[in-house]
Amino acid sequence: MKAARMLALVALLSAGAPPAMAQTSARGVTLPPFERVTLSNGAQVLFVDKRDTPLVSLAIGVRGGALADAPGKEGTAALLAELLQKGAGSRDAATFAATVEGVGAQLKAGASREALVLGASFLSKDTDLVLGLLGDMLMRPQLDSAEFDKARELAVQSIAAAKDSDPSALIGDYGVAWLFGEHAYARPDGGDPASLEAIRLDDVKRYYTEQMGGDRLLIAVVGDIDKAVLQRKLETALGSWRKAAGTLPSVATPIPTHGRRVLLVDKPGATQTYFWLGNVGASRTDPARTAQSVVNTLLGGRFTSMLNTELRIKSGLSYGASSSFTRFAQPGAFSIESYTETGKTGAALDIALATLDRLHSDGVEAAALASGKSYLLGQFPTTLETNGQLAARLTDLLLYNLGPDDVDGYATRIAAVDAAAAKATIAAVFPQTANLAIVLIGDATQIRDVAAKYGPLTEMKLVDPSFRPGPKAR
Repeated sequence: MKAARMLALVALLSAGAPPAMAQTSARGVTLPPFERVTLSNGAQVLFVDKRDTPLVSLAIGVRGGALADAPGKEGTAALLAELLQKGAGSRDAATFAATVEGVGAQLKAGASREALVLGASFLSKDTDLVLGLLGDMLMRPQLDSAEFDKARELAVQSIAAAKDSDPSALIGDYGVAWLFGEHAYARPDGGDPASLEAIRLDDVKRYYTEQMGGDRLLIAVVGDIDKAVLQRKLETALGSWRKAAGTLPSVATPIPTHGRRVLLVDKPGATQTYFWLGNVGASRTDPARTAQSVVNTLLGGRFTSMLNTELRIKSGLSYGASSSFTRFAQPGAFSIESYTETGKTGAALDIALATLDRLHSDGVEAAALASGKSYLLGQFPTTLETNGQLAARLTDLLLYNLGPDDVDGYATRIAAVDAAAAKATIAAVFPQTANLAIVLIGDATQIRDVAAKYGPLTEMKLVDPSFRPGPKAR
C-alpha cells in the first residue's frame, strides 16, 4: 500500500494546531522568515519562531527511505520506522507510548520512498522530554524481536485485508510495479507479502546501521521556540549521531513505456473492476510542475474534473475517477484510477481513454483554465495551515534542495500558466493513450476478453505474494 508521505504524516500529527506562519497576500502564500543552521554532524535544521501559542511542531527526514531497502526485502524501512516507536533508550514499547501520551504529545514515524520520516507535536514546556525521546528513537532504538514479529505480521495482515475487502488501496502498488518493471520505483514502499516474509530482524538492524545517520538528517521546527536555545538542545540530543555507514541510494531516470501492455490481476467473484492507467510523469523539481498541476486539476484532480464528470456525473459508471502525479527526485508515475461494475469494465475504460484523448486533441478551454488556476490558488493555503504542515513542507524543501520560491513563487507560477503553457505540458508529460501501462483488478473469467482488447495481456492472481507477475504468469 502507499506509504505515508512526509507532508501527510506531519499534517496529521498537527491537525489540531492553530494556524501557522505561512502568510497570504496579494501575491499568494509566502513562507514566514526562517533561520537555517547545520549541526556538528551535518544535520540541516530550519527554525520558525512562532510564540503566539505554547506549541511546537517538528518534522524530521532521514534521506534514503524505502529506496534503500535491499532487493527482495522491500518493507524494511517501513518496519524500522514502526520499531522506532516500539521502545527506545531505557523505555520499552509500553513505557515509551505512556511517556508520550502522558504529556499530550504526538510522535509518529513512517517511511516514504526517499526518506524515513518522523513528526512530533507537543507543548513547548515539554521540549526537553520530546527531544530526548526523538534522540532515543533515532540513536538508541531497542529494535525488539517480539515487536518486530508483531509489526511484520500486522503489515502482512493489512495487505491481506486490503486484497480481501478494498483492492483500491493496492491498485497503485500493482500499477507502479507494472509500469516501472526493474526500475527502483517499481518496488513497494511498505513491501509485499513475499518481501515482508523474507525480512528478518537482522535485516532491519543492518538497514539501521547502513542507512541511518546524522549526516542524512533534515529537521524543521515551527512554534514557541528560542532558536539559539533550541539549537543547543538539538546539538545535545542529535548532534553526536554518527554518519550512516552505507551509501545513499541513487536512482536512474526511468524510461517511459511505449505501446500498451495490460496486467489483469484475478480476483475471483469480484463484482467490480478496479483499473489504473499510467506512464512515467514528472519529478518533484520539474520546472513545469505548476503547469502540470493546473492541467491535472482539470483532467482528474477535483470533483468537477473531466474524468469524474464523464465517469461519475454523466455516465454513472463509477463513484469516482481521478488522475495524479507521484513526484520523486526522478519522474514518478502519472496515473488515472477508477473502478466500475464488472459488466461495465469496457465502457468505463473506453471513457477514461477517450477523455485522455480529448485532453490531447482539444486542450483546455480558457474558462476551464482560469477555473483550475483559481481552484489551486484557493486550495494551496490549506496545505500550510498548521505548524505541522509548515514544518513538513520545510523538510520537503530540504529533501529536494528547493528554495523558498517553491512556495513564495507559487501564485506567480500559477498566473503564468496560459494556453500555450497548458498545451506544452499536455504534450510533454500527459501520456498518449497509445502509450500506457494498464492494470485491472477483477474477476478474470468475466473481464479477460475485455482486458485483451487494450493491449498484450499478462495475468496474475490477487493472492500471489507479490505485486508483480512471476515468470510463469500467463
